[in-house]
Amino acid sequence: MSSGNKPDFSNVRSDVTSTESERADFSNVRSAVTSTEEIVNPPEQTHTVEKGDTLSAIAKQYYGKASAWPKIFEANRDQLDDPDRIKPGQVLKIPAVDLD
Repeated sequence: MSSGNKPDFSNVRSDVTSTESERADFSNVRSAVTSTEEIVNPPEQTHTVEKGDTLSAIAKQYYGKASAWPKIFEANRDQLDDPDRIKPGQVLKIPAVDLD
């Protein structure tokens, strides 16, 4: 084989291009969810104090935890001065559970 028979590629140019399009930029996209459902608190309940009741026991009954007794005490400040002195026959307001 002589050197004259070799192909000459000296004038060949190459450009590399991709058929993949540019990736979309979603960095400024924001999302929000809204509902037309109305949030309604259940009506306020009452509890008639019976002998042996305590605010802690009443809180446990209505809220599932005795430690919620201050909520009942605060809602009934118009008739309670001392959380340890509730009397049979008193009708206490039991505030609705917070939806937070």
